[in-house]
Amino acid sequence: MRLVRWTPDDLVRRLDDVVAVYGEAMGYRTDLLEARRGYIATHVRRPGFRAVASLTSEGRLAGFGYGYLGGPGQWWHDQVYRALDAPTRQRWLTHCFEVVELHVRPPAQGHGLGAGQLRALLTMAEGDTTLLSTPEADEKTSRAWRLYRRFGFVDVLRDFHFPGDDRPFGVLGRDLPLDPPAS
Repeated sequence: MRLVRWTPDDLVRRLDDVVAVYGEAMGYRTDLLEARRGYIATHVRRPGFRAVASLTSEGRLAGFGYGYLGGPGQWWHDQVYRALDAPTRQRWLTHCFEVVELHVRPPAQGHGLGAGQLRALLTMAEGDTTLLSTPEADEKTSRAWRLYRRFGFVDVLRDFHFPGDDRPFGVLGRDLPLDPPAS
């Protein structure tokens, strides 16, 4: 398995694979995946865009992650902005790298790919802080929650409902830059 940095064009070229991994990891319906395809294709042009991919030796996409600098007028940013008080907005949203997607195919989970992808993204990220959202889950059993806590993410907003999704989400954040790995 190798971890590679992707340009916006790399991600768009592999958009079918990206959407397939996203669907497998999140368990989303096909109709929702088609809508996400359009969003992902537009995200690659956002300021501060960074992306990584985990590829098998045959070049198959096992996982990917991407993010960009968040700002007013972006759907996710605006949803979270409205839910926070002024001091919390100032703290977390002023110069923030949003981890938009971070996914690994279920059969490849549990082998450190997500951690490698997250570390690479946060190492490349611009910004003073980083935020992400993830479905609420038992922190003791959820791989995603354990990963984010291991990377020092703290609660910014809990049990938040984004329009169009019945599930509650946690919005988690941490300061940047990422500390170098312990030797």
